[in-house]
Amino acid sequence: MTDNQDTRERILLEAAALFSANGFNGTSMSELAAAVGITKSSLYHHFPSKQALLAEIIEVTVSRVTPLVQKVAEMDLPASDRLRRAIVLHTVEAIRDQDAIACFVEEGRYLERDFMETHVVNRDAYEQVFRKLFEDGIESGEFVKRDIGIAVKAVLGMCNSVVRWYKPDGDYSAQEIADEFADFAVRGASVTGGDR
Repeated sequence: MTDNQDTRERILLEAAALFSANGFNGTSMSELAAAVGITKSSLYHHFPSKQALLAEIIEVTVSRVTPLVQKVAEMDLPASDRLRRAIVLHTVEAIRDQDAIACFVEEGRYLERDFMETHVVNRDAYEQVFRKLFEDGIESGEFVKRDIGIAVKAVLGMCNSVVRWYKPDGDYSAQEIADEFADFAVRGASVTGGDR
């Protein structure tokens, strides 16, 4: 990694942390430059605007996680097993990349029109993976027939909540929380209540 790439990575990490802690609108480029240890002009050399910076944080996160979840969704397994695995993966990744996911979930609403259009397309594509899992489960008779849009929002809302309350020194590990979420969601969706 070149010095230029290393600086960009540090900017993205610090920006995600500051945006998550203080909000996009509550963080100035001057504060970010100070946190990274560079000048404000150097910061603008890497990112032309705070909007471009937020958009890249979100884009990098979505581009990394979406293919992982898509791969799980395409496995040759019952829908309930695929949904369980997708929820575990999503939750563990949300915890692993807590600040960036918080930017995606909470700060993305501040993107200006051009950036927002890309954000909405990416968000909808990600949600579609989960929609398909519910559709497959209903079609196979594993899941209760219900409003899939609400089911997807409920599951992703539950999983995304970890970005606000998860603490590494808490009572449960990321994996334990992910397993609990997956169990809760699959039992709630299943015709049989998900008993195993």
